[in-house]
Amino acid sequence: MIGITDIEAAAERIAGHVVRTPTLPSPGLSGLLGVPVTVKLELLQRTGSFKARGAAAKLLSLDEAERAAGVVAVSGGNHGIAVAVMAAALDVKATVVMPRSAPARAIEIAEEAGASVRLTDGMGSAFALVNDLRDEGLTLVHPFDDPVVVAGQGTVGLEFAQDAADELTDVVVSVGGGGLISGVAAALRALRPRVRIWGVETKGAEAMAEALKAGGPVPVEVSSISTTLSAPSVAPLTYEHVAALVGEVLVVPDREAVRGCLELAEHAKVWTEPAAGCLLPAARRIVERVGPDARLGLVVCGGNASAADMASWAERFGLR
Repeated sequence: MIGITDIEAAAERIAGHVVRTPTLPSPGLSGLLGVPVTVKLELLQRTGSFKARGAAAKLLSLDEAERAAGVVAVSGGNHGIAVAVMAAALDVKATVVMPRSAPARAIEIAEEAGASVRLTDGMGSAFALVNDLRDEGLTLVHPFDDPVVVAGQGTVGLEFAQDAADELTDVVVSVGGGGLISGVAAALRALRPRVRIWGVETKGAEAMAEALKAGGPVPVEVSSISTTLSAPSVAPLTYEHVAALVGEVLVVPDREAVRGCLELAEHAKVWTEPAAGCLLPAARRIVERVGPDARLGLVVCGGNASAADMASWAERFGLR
């Protein structure tokens, strides 16, 4: 299990390479949800999502031989962007494997950063190709199945605990492979042990919810539009953290995640992606359960969606 000392060490390692993103009360979301809401704005992080933290932590941990050989990453979008950009900044050669369903802009950014981008038909085949490239000597920068990466993502929770002025009762975190929520939960359990931690996934990208039902990681069919949450399974590492530290993982429809993006734009004045938009329908359910004394914290994980993507999703789901 990742501990607070691991997360504090990661924070020291990546300082100067990533942004300490704002932690702010949101009057707009507080009015919308009817309870005080504090947001951790990771969409303002370098590369547009929290993923830069774990990528930087891993890259900075490499020895000289590993740096010389280069790294490989598999991603539905944000992790690939983060590894490509951070590797370029640290002068490490990177190969990024993405499914063809990954956002076109994510592929473009990774290529512009200088990474070698390899496209596959799906996430399953992407992970298979990564295994082949590891056999050729590249070091894997896994999006979630790595304690160094999880500790890096945990710096989000460290900062949230240090910077949130209100006494939070419930913190809501999006879940893909589980690296972010594992690290955030470890930090909050150490620093704000009374806080309840909730995960949220979109329907068709519910690898953690299915793992919790099964008692361990299981493969899932990925169909959600939220490609940045679309892990084909979680890892034993992240499953164990969530099972031990997180109260529940909620699953919401894609339509509600897109509606959440539009509401975040209107009420919080931030531009997000469905992986963050899904926080709002989950938050409503949490308020219904907890009641008016809830004090919510939302980890707004990323904002790498294009205007064309958002317009297409809104039309598809009949949202205006």
